[in-house]
Amino acid sequence: MPILNTTYKPNLLFRNGHIATIYSGLWRRVKGVNQKRERIVLPDQDFLDLDWSFSTKKTNQLLIVLHGLEGNGNRHYVLGSAKIANQNNMHAVCVNFRGCSGEVNKSFQSYHSGKTDDLSEVIKHLTTHYHYDTIYLNGFSLGGNVILKYLGETEDIPKQIKAAVVVSVPVYLKGSLQRLMALDNKMYSIKFLRDLKRKLKEKQVLYPEKISNSIIKSVKTLKDFDDAYTSKAHGFKDAYDYYEQSSSLQFLKQISVPTLLINALNDSFLSKECYPIEEAKNNPNLFLELPKYGGHVGFHYKNNIYYTESRMISFLNQISNSF
Repeated sequence: MPILNTTYKPNLLFRNGHIATIYSGLWRRVKGVNQKRERIVLPDQDFLDLDWSFSTKKTNQLLIVLHGLEGNGNRHYVLGSAKIANQNNMHAVCVNFRGCSGEVNKSFQSYHSGKTDDLSEVIKHLTTHYHYDTIYLNGFSLGGNVILKYLGETEDIPKQIKAAVVVSVPVYLKGSLQRLMALDNKMYSIKFLRDLKRKLKEKQVLYPEKISNSIIKSVKTLKDFDDAYTSKAHGFKDAYDYYEQSSSLQFLKQISVPTLLINALNDSFLSKECYPIEEAKNNPNLFLELPKYGGHVGFHYKNNIYYTESRMISFLNQISNSF
């Protein structure tokens, strides 16, 4: 599908990618989303928490929202999607990845950029216990990579899944890791690393035989974390093997569900490989929009409704009208 034209042009302040990223991560507030939590038990007896919010009208449409690295179902970029979905006659369920809902998860595993089996279990739960005719997927950053990989690798996607919209997605993980470790992104990598090491220490309480103090001390970069924990806990040889197997870039050509990918050209988290122009041109189901501005999940727009949120609704309406 040819690359889509974009209409996104924020005011002068938010044309700076770092300002857009930091403002949206730290200061944006989305109010009026009343969530109800549901806990589901996974096949390995671990758990996931789902945060539901509802349209005021009866509906057969559901939006599943996946957050990014060290996010959760209550982050404001997630709430923004849930709110606009509820306002447009959709229920929304915001998925908290393992260990991201305020409670340490039970298993040694947690979550990662390519862990699609948990998304499969969520979808299985929702299609088994609820009766939605139409399900849409919406993911940000890491959560967007999970969705793209799921759509590209899964042979039997449930018929209820009609479309997906993903935002600020590092479809090539090694390149994104290298960008995050660059000097201009140091403030972000420090924060991510601090949060991840805190969780590693919490996990150590449950698994002291697997996580020693020396392992924790050895983690000085995000790659170190993936070498020491992510790869070991999830069956990869090392960090680079994890990045290679989990990057969604290699799965884009196989996506058969209409999918909109929005990556800003000034997103400092993304390497050049994260703008999959050729893949989009060669797949009629992959719609690629590359706004000049937006930073990382920072598409500030009008009336506290972000461009990617209004764009999601227009894209989903377009798809639904083609049913």
